Order: sequence, then C-alpha cells, then structure tokens
Amino acid sequence: MSGKMTHTFDSQSYTDLLVRYQPKPIATAAENDRAIALAQELERRPMRSLAEETFLELLMTLIEKFEAEHYPIPIGTPGSMLRHLMDARDLEPSDLIPILGTQEKVAEILTDERAIELDEARKLAKFFRVDLDLLLTSV
Repeated sequence: MSGKMTHTFDSQSYTDLLVRYQPKPIATAAENDRAIALAQELERRPMRSLAEETFLELLMTLIEKFEAEHYPIPIGTPGSMLRHLMDARDLEPSDLIPILGTQEKVAEILTDERAIELDEARKLAKFFRVDLDLLLTSV
C-alpha cells in the first residue's frame, strides 16, 4: 500500500458547510463582501478538504455572478481593468504590493506607464479570479 493520501468527498462535511453558511444568490454589495471574506478565509486554509474546495467553488460562482451583473467589465487598458477590479473589491494600491512586488510596479501599472508582464498578469488573474486575457495588452 502506498503512502499516498487520497482525498474523498465527505458529504456530511459539505452539508455542514451549507447549513452553517446557507449560500444563496448574492443580492447586495454587503452580501458580496461577506461572501468574498469567507472565500478568502477558505483560500488561506493550508489543508482544505474536498468539501471545502467544492464549497469554495460554489461561493466563487455566486460572487462572479453578482459581480458580472453589478460591476460590468469596461473595455479599456490593462491598468484600467486592474483599477476596476480593485474598486469592485475596495482594494488600495498597497494591497497589490504582495502580488506585484513593489509600490513602484503597482503605480506604473495603475497609471498605464507600463504594461502588465505575463508573470504579473498570471498572479493578478489568480488573485482576482479573472481571465488572464483581461490583464494583458491586446496586440
């Protein structure tokens, strides 16, 4: 028998999450903020169970649906897209320093002084849970 651990889906654990948080379609910005906070809390857990992963996926679907309806994505530059994503989540430029590395890089991108590099775009896309293409300059 190998020492490899397999994750199995625990229906009771998932049911407990559903009962505890009672997810439903998001109707207000306050509900969206609470859902985002919960999703971030789950994302920070080092050893998420399969039930938590599934619940997180459901939560992200609800958040994405609300945000697509209430914060339509404008067409613009990658910098304007990043500003829009930050506004939708009430983030400050300093919140992006851990992702982009320096305050200068954040400022240059937000003011469209330079394009977002592919590696930066990957990190930002993962952080904001958006398609990578939204953050890259179209050719």
